[in-house]
Amino acid sequence: MRPCLTSSSPPGWNGREQDVTDPGVYQHRRAFLRQLGLGTVGLLTAGSALGCAREVAPGASATPEGPLDTIPSNAPRDGYPAPRDARFTVERAATDRLSASSYNNFYEFIGDPSDIKKVWPYTGDYEPFPWTLRVGGLVERPFEIGLEDLFREMGLEERIYRFRCVEAWSMVIPWTGFPLRKLIDRCRPLSTATHVRFISESRPRQMPGVRTQPWYDWPYYEGLRLDEATNELAFVATGMYGEPLTKQNGSPLRLALPWKYGYKGPKAIARIEFVNEQPATFWNDLQPSEYGFLSNVNPNIPHPRWSQASERFIASASNVNRVPTELFNGYGEWVADLYPDEPREPTRPMAR
Repeated sequence: MRPCLTSSSPPGWNGREQDVTDPGVYQHRRAFLRQLGLGTVGLLTAGSALGCAREVAPGASATPEGPLDTIPSNAPRDGYPAPRDARFTVERAATDRLSASSYNNFYEFIGDPSDIKKVWPYTGDYEPFPWTLRVGGLVERPFEIGLEDLFREMGLEERIYRFRCVEAWSMVIPWTGFPLRKLIDRCRPLSTATHVRFISESRPRQMPGVRTQPWYDWPYYEGLRLDEATNELAFVATGMYGEPLTKQNGSPLRLALPWKYGYKGPKAIARIEFVNEQPATFWNDLQPSEYGFLSNVNPNIPHPRWSQASERFIASASNVNRVPTELFNGYGEWVADLYPDEPREPTRPMAR
């Protein structure tokens, strides 16, 4: 997910800052549903489909019927639903599927600049499959592989992770996929490799946001230190809620990095490159004072335009709670040793 650069405060939030849902959330429920891309009829329709998202056939360029109708019909399904890794559990209930598929940052699919979270209606032309992932750079074994073969080789599992957007909202998502470390072991990085660069797909004909926003330096690109990429938490997500990814959630594969802000997890990854220096990243190139390379979730470092001390947790459209933000999004036991210089006390805004 990507940050919004146009608003002066985190978008879409009303109501008081407190630990439980207040009446203001319910009073603004219709407005929130509009942000999710649903009217009254849409809510009723989607509500009947919460248990299972519907597929969209290749070549179907019409606007999807709803946010749960955007799984490509030719997405590989072997291994779904995957066994759950019990090490990764969250004390909160998972965000409902409708909200997680309706309120999305995916700039490649922005179709209405006045409602940039409502991207699912603009995914109809996107046909991600067949898909080839290319891995190279400073490695012993560069390779290209189709996703069906990759998924079969890597094996799939489910992990429930917290997700924290830099815009101060959060969700809990059950991801399906495999540890990034498995893919890294396959290509055997050279001793000179220090970082990993990720490049997303860019298809102007299929992605309206790419076509209508030429001022962005497409394709989207991100990066990690090699020790971050090989951390046990770093996860290549191929699905969510027991099924393949919807288009608006990053089909066919994306990164899930639960200790970092969402924009560090690129979607629709096409290439992975191993390099010997810190790579440039999309949002840091655009606004280096606001979006750093590390971008760890840290309540002690405010964004220049809003606090990061708390977040709006989206359980569903009618259940949005203000909760404190935890350092590393609560995953300190897994990653704190990687960042001895990460501020543990309140400090000024800075890009890290």
